[in-house]
Parts: sequence; C-alpha cells; structure tokens
Amino acid sequence: MNFDASLRTFDPFCLTRLLTKSFGVGNGEQVCVLIDLPNPEDIKDFAFLNDETLSIQNYGYEVFYKGFQKGVLDAMNWKGGEIFAYKETGGSNLDMEDECYNPNGEKLSLDADIYSKYDIILVVSTFSATAPLTAKCKEFSFRGATLHGLNQIILDTGLAVDYQEVSDEAERLRLALTKADYFEIDFEVEGSTYTLRLNTNGQEAQKSHGLCPAGKPDVANLPAGEVYFVPESVNGVFPFKYAEETIGLLHVKDGTIFKSQFVYGDYAEIQAHNDRLKDDPMIGAIGELGFGTQVLPFSGRDIQDEKILGTVHIATGRDDHLGGNITPDLFKEHKNASHDDVLYAPHKTPEIRLPEVRMYKDGKTEILIQKYKPAAFMVSALESGTPLLV
Repeated sequence: MNFDASLRTFDPFCLTRLLTKSFGVGNGEQVCVLIDLPNPEDIKDFAFLNDETLSIQNYGYEVFYKGFQKGVLDAMNWKGGEIFAYKETGGSNLDMEDECYNPNGEKLSLDADIYSKYDIILVVSTFSATAPLTAKCKEFSFRGATLHGLNQIILDTGLAVDYQEVSDEAERLRLALTKADYFEIDFEVEGSTYTLRLNTNGQEAQKSHGLCPAGKPDVANLPAGEVYFVPESVNGVFPFKYAEETIGLLHVKDGTIFKSQFVYGDYAEIQAHNDRLKDDPMIGAIGELGFGTQVLPFSGRDIQDEKILGTVHIATGRDDHLGGNITPDLFKEHKNASHDDVLYAPHKTPEIRLPEVRMYKDGKTEILIQKYKPAAFMVSALESGTPLLV
C-alpha cells in the first residue's frame, strides 16, 4: 500500500471525542463509513489505497475505519464499523447511484444494505454528499455526517474543536442575524464595485453547528460553523472566479443568474457558462447565503474555509437540503442538479475585494464584514456571554 503510514492522523481518543460531541453517548447504534471512488469496485481488498491521488479516501480508511478497530467502537458503544464504496458523483451534492461495494468485492445497494441497516453513516468523499444524504436520512431515519475534502489541516484544526462551543457561537450569530430583511454584499474587482442584494424577508436563520444528537434523523456537515439563509429573491451583480486567470461578472435577476460578463482571462470559459445557463436556467438559481463563524486556519478546502469568520459564500443550485424549494427534478439533467458553494475568502479570491457586507433588519443597517474581517457587530454577537438554550 502506498498510503504514507507516517502521516499524522487522529488518535482514537481524538476521534472518540469528536464523535461523542457530534452524536452524543452511544447506545448500541450500527455505524459505517462510506467513501466515493472513481471505480467503487476498487475497494475490494482495499486496492484503492495504492492510488496516491485518493488521499481523502485514505483518510476515511485510516482515521475512521481503522479508528473503529482501535477501540473507538467500544468507547462509543457502537457496533459495526464497516466501510463501503460508491461511485463518485462528479459534482457537489449530486444524487448518488444506488450501487455500492464492500471490501470483499460484493455488489450491494445503498438503499437496501446501507441506509436501511445503519443508524449512523459517515461519508468521507471527494464530492459533497450532504444534500443526497440529508434526503436519505429522512427517508430511512438514520443520522450521519459528511466530511468531503478531508485533509491533514482539517483533521488538526476543524475537527479538533469542541463542537458544543462551535454550536453556541453559531447560535449567537444566528440570533443576531435571524429575521433580517435583506443583505447586501459589495464586491470590488478591477477598480469597479458591484453589489448583490439577497432578500430574506424576515426569514429565520439556520446554522450548521456539527451537533447531531439522537432523537431525529439528521446529517451534520463537518467541519461545521456557519449561519445561513435560503434567499427568497436575489438581484444585482457579483464577480466569479472561474480559474486562476479568469474572472466574470454574474448578473442576477429574480434569484437566478442569467448571464456571465467577461472581465479578463479565458473568454471560452465565460461563453461555456453562458451556454449552460441558456440550456438549463436552473443552473443559475441561487440557493444559499452563508457566513462563517469559526477562527481557523485556511485549509484549501471549502468544507472548512467557508466556516471561517470573515468569509461569505453564495451557493447556486439545489437547496432542498437547506429547506429550500430547488429540487433535483427541476433541472434539465441529473448532472446539473448540484449545490455549489461560491466562497469569497482572501486566500481563494484575492483578485476580488470585499469592501463591505451589510444586514438590514428592523429599520437598521449593520455592517457585518469589511475587507474579509468581521466588523464590530459580528464580533460582539459572537463574543456575547448570553446563556443559550440550544
């Protein structure tokens, strides 16, 4: 096996602490690990471990599957600990094929053999499975967590925190932002400023906080730590970074991106996006506005970096897993029904400045973020010592 055995991973104590914080004290639940693979049959005899490009799946094997064998199952009072592989979807939050495999090479069904037989399912994958797993957990009544894009920085930082504290902090910011009328984000690129307005119309804010206690089907997204909304309408313009050398301006009307305007770089990328928007307008539907709540190092993976305080993200595509009405059946093709986060952070979008993010609520204007740094209002909300009932 080519997996670097010297690579530091969670020890059993750290893994047990994380799982206990997220899921609570165990009560004999059956647990398993799911990984995605280009060819899921490569889980047979753990052949995928010989592929050095599959580092995320290696972490799923080494940290979780092997961790369960090193005493974590007993410490959690869980049973099982098996690992299975399904075919990678090729896009963020696309529905998964039902076919999966076990390490013996046997073909199984996610519905018949996994979702219906396990109480807790942990998905360590390249592509996010949060949306499809959330739908399945409601259908089959299990709990779970999605940990796509896992790397060593995330293990050492975003998964090594106290998720009760993360939940408390997220709740403080949620209470400060909830029932806002609308938000405005100012973007600056190439010396010009553009504004996007996202109307929330008094909507109750939601939070991703990493806790998934017993009692109801639910899926945690780990690392966690954000407050988010499903905007009711969106209008304006915002810049989008296609690649290192390509920037376009996305024009939005009534909640949907209707065109991309070339700024610089590879015009073919802009044209290809416009062709896709014309072919399937739902690709441009805006389904989320999110704010990070944690103080963490940037990991190079959006799963953690969108949870960092001072960042903001907008998502396009399906939002049914967030309580929205944009469902996969509304898209022209299955491959288009993704949920894609567009993250604005200093390390990822240095070409795009973020002069200001504002909230309008109860007739007042509150500045939330300035130049990728939380403003006084947001800092005060997170640091308030108000006791919380969560």
